[in-house]
Amino acid sequence: MPELATLLDFALDLADLAGRSTLGHFRTGTRPEWKADATPVTVADREAETLIRHAIERRYPGHAVVGEEHGSTEGTGPYRWWIDPIDGTKPFLRGVPLYATLIGLERDGAMVAGVAAFPALGETIAAARGLGCRLDGRRVYVSSESDPARSVVATTDWGRFAPLGRDEAATRVREAFWVRAGWGDAYGYALVASGRIEAMLDPVVAPYDVAPFPAILAEAGGHFSDWRGDETIHGGDGVGVNDALHEALLAMLNLDGTQVG
Repeated sequence: MPELATLLDFALDLADLAGRSTLGHFRTGTRPEWKADATPVTVADREAETLIRHAIERRYPGHAVVGEEHGSTEGTGPYRWWIDPIDGTKPFLRGVPLYATLIGLERDGAMVAGVAAFPALGETIAAARGLGCRLDGRRVYVSSESDPARSVVATTDWGRFAPLGRDEAATRVREAFWVRAGWGDAYGYALVASGRIEAMLDPVVAPYDVAPFPAILAEAGGHFSDWRGDETIHGGDGVGVNDALHEALLAMLNLDGTQVG
């Protein structure tokens, strides 16, 4: 446990360092480049990831690293860092302050710690297994609401479900929940963990998009999983939800037996 606490403190320092770097580019007219998958990337993404990677290499040279922008570096021990320097590059480009710097720590195949920092909001949520979940240093928990009709669910873009063959599941969720919010990305998961909304859905994710959230949601008393209920960042999709609605939401998502990854 002391080692994990030290690593979490280091991850918080990394997120602060990288987050301050991104703020130097935020709302400055930064222009994107476009990747092969038609998603944008900016100099801010690359600079922030480079800062994180160099800091890890100096402090923990035996640790493996996987980042969205600069690929994988193999390690010699049980730890692997997952980095998304700017989760929400599209909002970042539009001057929307909900983008995040995400850092997840894996040990022997399990996600054991995570930090999600929102530099433009001045919020950071972080957790490590057995050490609780904290928003800006204050212990936080998921909500206890158990009725979907009084609950809030978020996603990044409700229009993404239909092209993936998941519109029926999304419709069931929209019809059941009280409020269906957008502008999700990482902030949706942070809102669930801090008890401000009840659920967050992603019909498609990469591992670094959600790497902090298995530890963060578990330590807040909730759940992060893929749509089939497995606590993994490799399932191709994601669900963050409080404990009271966990089973009901998974049932809505899987009623038609969809298994799109």
